[in-house]
Amino acid sequence: MTRIHRIFIANRGEIAVRIIRTCRALGIDTVLGVSEADRESLGAQLATRAVCLGPAPATASYLQVGTIIEAAKGTGCDAVHPGYGFLSENKALAEACADNGLIFIGPTPENLDAVGDKLTARAHALAAHVPVVPGGTVDSVDDALALAETIGFPMLIKAVSGGGGRGMKRVNSAEELPGQLDLAIAEATAAFGDGRVYLERFVTVGRHVEVQILSDGETILHAGERDCSVQRRYQKVVEEAPAPHLPEALRAGLLDAAIAYARHINYRSLGTVEFLVDVERAEFYFLEMNARVQVEHPVTEAITGLDLIALQIAIAEGQPLPMTQADIRLHGHAVECRLNAEDIANNFMPNAGRVTQVWFPSMPGLRVDTYLQPGAMIPPYYDSMVAKLITWGDTREAAIAVMQDALKVCVLDGVKTNIPLHAAIMDDPIFRAGGVDTTYLAGLLPTLTGEGQ
Repeated sequence: MTRIHRIFIANRGEIAVRIIRTCRALGIDTVLGVSEADRESLGAQLATRAVCLGPAPATASYLQVGTIIEAAKGTGCDAVHPGYGFLSENKALAEACADNGLIFIGPTPENLDAVGDKLTARAHALAAHVPVVPGGTVDSVDDALALAETIGFPMLIKAVSGGGGRGMKRVNSAEELPGQLDLAIAEATAAFGDGRVYLERFVTVGRHVEVQILSDGETILHAGERDCSVQRRYQKVVEEAPAPHLPEALRAGLLDAAIAYARHINYRSLGTVEFLVDVERAEFYFLEMNARVQVEHPVTEAITGLDLIALQIAIAEGQPLPMTQADIRLHGHAVECRLNAEDIANNFMPNAGRVTQVWFPSMPGLRVDTYLQPGAMIPPYYDSMVAKLITWGDTREAAIAVMQDALKVCVLDGVKTNIPLHAAIMDDPIFRAGGVDTTYLAGLLPTLTGEGQ
């Protein structure tokens, strides 16, 4: 076991601040790598030290493996925490850390290999006897049409190396297939440098449910599931835990399947196994495994009392998990709203700029993860998420009520945000009833913006 004394944080925004918070509690020094655009950020102020990685564009700073390694070594760090996004699931960074005597706070390079490619991840699911969505790979329109005869329409085209909805296209008929296939391949090539795609049956009424995994390489535990079905264009908007109105047999099957998958690939670290629940068939299918901490991890922390970042660091140090499955007890319900700097009336256009005033209330059951402070600049170069509101209550109704109150009184001036969207969701009887599917938000949006999903 190796004790970590100083961590290099290769990320920005709210997740950098989140990691710093736990490191402070553990007595671990932090060095934050920042771009020129983030020199004055809250994370840079809170870290023990901040160093500039390069110009504002992520390709010239946050995505430079060599620069991050040299900065970590030059500042006396013994570990690198990649957060989420950017290089968090990058095998080259994990290997470079190992080659330079640095601990990578994340899974092994072998784990990243197993889940980084959707086709490889799917093959591991099959080998672990975890259900997958009917589908397969295609190299041409003829292949795609032949596969369509087997799985039927509608179908979904997905990029093998994809994520965040890029390179993903729904196809409703054979006539649409050639054009949509070309578009998906072009998008995948532009976004990921990998034009490979595969086709899956499109589940018409589906819920996106994911399971939080903890593994020290020997013991594998779950910390319950999260429902992430409130999405816009395949991007999560609201998450909650546990998943409401999920049949207990289905819930148990999801949890068991997630552990089986993690065990099959000898997973170590935090991870999330994502599933699509087919509501009409009462079945679930493996989607992918995210080999990192998730944006929505706070809702799991709220219902378990765990500090997932602290556990992630301890696992990286080589410590065994300090609990058994029976020790992880779920209590109450938690909801998370992702606050984005975007103009919902203008096709959700990102709205960069300076924050003139920001205030979140201190109230029972509310947690706020953010990097904002009065005068902070929201740069145009990165993801538009600026804060997360997480509420907890003994019941789902209580957690939603706290969120409603928080959204009414929080202040975020100087830029446009999606707070009105979240307020509408929390007030909507369909959402409040629980168990919405991934098409839910498309039905609500026209009442707010005049656009669908």
